[in-house]
Amino acid sequence: MIKIIGTGVWVLAITLASVYFSLKMASAPKVDTAAAEREAAMEFVSGYTTTVPVIGEGGVNGYLLTKLAYKANKELAAKQVVPVPQVITDELYTLLVGKKMIDVANAGSFDLEAFRGIIKEGLNRRFGAEVIDEVYVEQIDYLTTASVEEPPQKKGVTLLKGDVPVVEQPAEKSGGH
Repeated sequence: MIKIIGTGVWVLAITLASVYFSLKMASAPKVDTAAAEREAAMEFVSGYTTTVPVIGEGGVNGYLLTKLAYKANKELAAKQVVPVPQVITDELYTLLVGKKMIDVANAGSFDLEAFRGIIKEGLNRRFGAEVIDEVYVEQIDYLTTASVEEPPQKKGVTLLKGDVPVVEQPAEKSGGH
């Protein structure tokens, strides 16, 4: 009889412990309210496609096409006198042309994370506040002036042109249709 009572108490203790731990684990995770408020204060700003001339010896060597997007603070962006996309475009020209951040001759040395960081720092310095939180790269392309000036060859270009004899066919009679 004592064995049965001991077994019952043992099963009861195990059941209560398992229910307690399952409820403890199933509770909702703690939410970082500061991070949630910071994310709610952000908005997505899509930038324009910016074409920056790459100037080298003898003139323009090519064009750098960039399209960037940004996560910006809504309140701080709304306080800006000049619209945010226009300031971003101007600062991109300053950073890409004035400081020559991208060396197209040595493409292997390009560091995307450093590029994003420099863009973010430059924009926030220009705004005078921490307006930009993140920089997203949508496009970075380089076109040489030769590829822009000379149109690409069409597919199926005729290499040799000869005369094709024309064979006259008798006129078909209409069947009254």
